[in-house]
Amino acid sequence: MTFAWYGHLKMAEYKWFAKLGLVSVVLISWGIALFEYFFQVPANRIGYSGNGGPFNLVQLKVLQKVITLLVFTIFTLLVFRTEQIRLNHLIGFLFLICAVYFIFKK
Repeated sequence: MTFAWYGHLKMAEYKWFAKLGLVSVVLISWGIALFEYFFQVPANRIGYSGNGGPFNLVQLKVLQKVITLLVFTIFTLLVFRTEQIRLNHLIGFLFLICAVYFIFKK
């Protein structure tokens, strides 16, 4: 999803992509996102405690958000090399780790 949502910002540097209209960019992004949904939806079905998995809905959502932010951070540092991770970002990530701890605490 990270590439579907933010990749077009970097791809605009390519002339052929910059010429595309908004509808074309949205359709390309949807195609990329659809590929991820082929993995995410089955993972949620398998992981959900109502289907025999180990996680409740809140745990699944928190895991998804933390994984998304981790992937986004790596993507940002590798693709958008002008962006920087600052102290306030690191503190926010620490709070997310705390959130995961409290969500999974019995």
